[in-house]
Formats: sequence, structure tokens, C-alpha cells
Amino acid sequence: MMKRMLKLSGPSRRTIVKAAGALAAGIAAPAVLRVRSAYAAYPDRPVKVVVANTPGGPSDIVGRFVTAALEQSTGKTFIIDNRGGAGGNIGMEYVARSDPDGYTLLLATNAFSVNYGLYNQIPYDPKKDFVGVCELATSPNTFAIRSELPVKTMKDFIALARDNPEKYNCATPPIGTTAQLQLELLKLRDKLPKLADVVFKGGGDAITALLSGTVQMCSGSLAPALPHIQSGTLRCLAVSAAERWPELPNVPTMEEAGYKDFVFAVDCVLLAPAKTPPENVKWLERETLKVLSTQDTKDKMFKAGFQVRPQGADAAWKRVMKEIDTFKQIIDQAGVQKL
Repeated sequence: MMKRMLKLSGPSRRTIVKAAGALAAGIAAPAVLRVRSAYAAYPDRPVKVVVANTPGGPSDIVGRFVTAALEQSTGKTFIIDNRGGAGGNIGMEYVARSDPDGYTLLLATNAFSVNYGLYNQIPYDPKKDFVGVCELATSPNTFAIRSELPVKTMKDFIALARDNPEKYNCATPPIGTTAQLQLELLKLRDKLPKLADVVFKGGGDAITALLSGTVQMCSGSLAPALPHIQSGTLRCLAVSAAERWPELPNVPTMEEAGYKDFVFAVDCVLLAPAKTPPENVKWLERETLKVLSTQDTKDKMFKAGFQVRPQGADAAWKRVMKEIDTFKQIIDQAGVQKL
């Protein structure tokens, strides 16, 4: 009787097996989830693209075009994060110190190359802390004024500024941008040391200052100025390009205006922190080249003052590294004071 009672009150073999299975499943489930999470397809969360300038400038415009196209093409989320200041060094340092996981990228302009030779010390190593992802777009620089100013050419403005040195100044994006350097070269060539260089955090801010009458001229990228030039609010005196911009056929190049070897542009490139997984860099390169090659992106970029430059990681990095040495030579030869 006792044996029978014990047998009836104890768990059955089926119950034990079921309990063991449930226990195993309970232990294994989190492990399985962790494995699946570790191998989730990149990117499985938003990718942050840091623009080292304020909103409205050329790099910001390019960034918003590219991220919107990537979202539409891939179904993934891309976020623009504007971190302007210190000639772009704040945003560049932020990305250099970010986790190299492919979720924080830098949309850099030529300031990335310029700053190496312009600053006595920068808080990152441009040659070691980043890797190339993709070239994006380029836009020629310009010299623009408000339309009511009674000048038609660069030489007209120079004559006016020379006769009234205390009354005229020029807005530029941050120190070290190609737009700021071209103004320094102009002042050097035309012997205009008193033409004040009013530096802003970004190209959009510089154009805003010109529109408000705070400054008399703006040296900057074509992109933020183009809609105001086309509306007639601003007049473009010259483009710093090898050829005239197709949508501004009556605006001469700087060489046509009498300035030999005067070519400056804003080139935009996508970079990632060093040690970012190569497979993530490859995914970004492939998907970005894909959207840059579409006619829709080309048309939108061109209308905004850019020409797309769909070149991969190797070409992008080679161009950036070459520019570091080139701009350092320009800065040294022009006697630009280091910061």
C-alpha cells in the first residue's frame, strides 16, 4: 500500500521529460536571442551621420539629400547630426571618438584636409582615426553680393573695397574651409589686408548674414547661394571653377575675371571611424554609390548646386590624403597664420 501511494504521488516520466524540456527551452531562449542579435543584418538601428557644420551649409544640404535617398532605397534609418564649431573640429573629434561600429559616420568637407596644416594641434589624427567610405558630391565656390550693390564684376568690388576699406567686409564659413582660404588668397593677391573676414559656423549662416546686410560679400559654396542668385536677391560675381556653372552661363570663372589658377570647391566625402567593421563599410559604400548613381539624385543635387561624385572608398581616401599635403603647402606658402 505504501509503495503504491509513493508511486501515485511521485512525478511521472512524461512529466519529468516535459519539465526538463521547458527548463532547457527557458535557458536556451535568451542565448538564441543573443546569437540572433549578434548576427543581425547591419544596420539594425539608426545610423547617425555627423555634419561638422551648422544647418543650411553645403555639407548639410548634401547630407540630407544622401540620407533621404538611402532611407528610401534601403528602408533603414539615417539621422543627420549637426555639430558645428572650431572649424569643424568639434564634429570631427566626436566621430573619431565614437564606437567604430558603423553607426556614427562623418560627412566631411575639405576642412578635414585643411585643418591638419592650419591648426597647431587638432584633437584627432586625420590619417589614422578614419577610413574612407564614399565620395559624395562637389560644388564650386563663389563670390556673391547683394544685388543692389552697384558693382558688376570682381574688379568692381575690389576697387570699391580699396577706396572704402572700413566699410566693406566678407562673410565666410569656418576658418580652414576652402571658401575661407579663397578669400585669404584674394586679399593677398589684391593687397586688401583691411577687407574684414567675418567667419561664421557654417555656409548657411554666412549667406544669412549677406542677405540681412550684415556683410557686403560672401565667399562660399555655390549651393546655399544658388536659390538666392536665381531669384535675383544676390548677384554672383564669379565662380571658383575651371568652367562656368551650366545654370549660371553669364557668370565668369575667377580665371576669366582675371585670377589665374583660382579654383576652389567644396568636396563632400563620407568617412567612418577607424576599425569600423570592413563589412559595414562595404555595405555603406555599395548602398551610397547605388543612390548617387540614380538620375533622381543627380538631378536633385545639380538643381541645388552640386555635381555628384560617385567614387568608392579607395578613391575617396586617396583624394583626402593627397589634399592634406596640398592644402598644407598652400597654407605655408600663403603665410596663413596657424590657429
